[in-house]
Amino acid sequence: MSMTKQSAPNGRTWAMLGGAFILGLAVMAAIAALLTNIQQRKAERVEYPLRVVSIDANELDPAVWGQNFPRQYDAYLRTQDDTISTPYGGSVPYSKLEKYPAMIRLWAGYAFSKDHNEERGHFYTTIDQKNTLRVQVVNQPGACINCHAAEAPQLIAELGWEEFNRTPYNDLKDRLHVGSSCADCHDPETMALRINRPALIKALAAQGIDWTQASRQEMRSYVCAQCHVEYYFAGENKELTFPWSQGYNVDDIANHYDQYGFKDWTHAESGAPMIKIQHPEFELWTTGLHAKSGVSCADCHMPYVREGAVKISDHWLRSPLTNVNQACQTCHKQDEQVLVDRILTIQNRTAQLLRLSEEAILEAIDAIMAAQAAGATDEQLEQARYFHRQASLRWDFVSSENSTGFHSPQEAARVLAMAIDYARQAQLAAERLTANSVSAAAGN
Repeated sequence: MSMTKQSAPNGRTWAMLGGAFILGLAVMAAIAALLTNIQQRKAERVEYPLRVVSIDANELDPAVWGQNFPRQYDAYLRTQDDTISTPYGGSVPYSKLEKYPAMIRLWAGYAFSKDHNEERGHFYTTIDQKNTLRVQVVNQPGACINCHAAEAPQLIAELGWEEFNRTPYNDLKDRLHVGSSCADCHDPETMALRINRPALIKALAAQGIDWTQASRQEMRSYVCAQCHVEYYFAGENKELTFPWSQGYNVDDIANHYDQYGFKDWTHAESGAPMIKIQHPEFELWTTGLHAKSGVSCADCHMPYVREGAVKISDHWLRSPLTNVNQACQTCHKQDEQVLVDRILTIQNRTAQLLRLSEEAILEAIDAIMAAQAAGATDEQLEQARYFHRQASLRWDFVSSENSTGFHSPQEAARVLAMAIDYARQAQLAAERLTANSVSAAAGN
């Protein structure tokens, strides 16, 4: 009678068993890592499970909110730092009119030709507005308050939207005490991001956008777009309005103003009907690669930082150049100096184009003034003045936008190229008038 003998595992079988064992360990390690990550994310979401104080719906003082959110408040307080300097920005207050004297003539006849300073941090929005000559030499409307004081929504609720906008700024300034506040961006009950400025709500609605349905990532740009945009005061009520009826880019905005025949002022030297562009960061950003890649304003200017087990948005809003590691290297895995050099290359080239644009526009103004002196009529000067308006609008779009072209480098270069082209067309049109006047005078 024979018996079946069971053979011992051979080398191949041992290898298979060992591989399975290692694979099992790897799976267990992955599951453990996943569970750890989930717990960390839970900890990040519940930053402050206990509220120290209850935040009233009308509470504006960041210090009160800061009792519940001390990390964010401590970072916000750093926006008081007015010593930060970058090649084309920072928080050090200086006169841009002294640094770029061409601006005095470019804005001749307008309040900006009297006072235009480098902006400081969000903490100073009300303080600096009260101190600027632009609200002292000109009787500005209350619409100016929208972006410079946390009290704006309460004043709007009290006075009504139209009355608030048309009431003189100087009649309301003594009621303004808080600059940018937590309440400008957050719901006090849920801390969700929100919009509470009517101008943006109306502008988005006109495009069929319901901001209440926006994703959190979209809101991380929309809350900034309440203020960092181009705007104007429409009609006798001086209603704060965004010129987005045809789109966000500078050509769309120019067409909007032309369609409504709007002007901010008449240029004191050329007589052209002018547009003053105001800080269109949101509009320029929408044309850039970051926006098209889903990168929000807050991703770069309020990057996530980790403090212990807690991850928060850095509320020290400032130039990414001062914080390249958190603001840039999270996505761009390159050496810090490489990234800084890239940023400065863009800004240096944009600055060069700005200076060339200014020279071209000044020469256009000189040519128009010469044509006026030679006897050219308003009707004859209409085309040259229109070209001057278009050139200045485009130069100002980039000059008043606070990234010196970085938010959309190719678009900024295109806009300034068009500014130079329009300025030269204005110059040529005016010089032809002068030549014709001289020729006619010689013939007589």
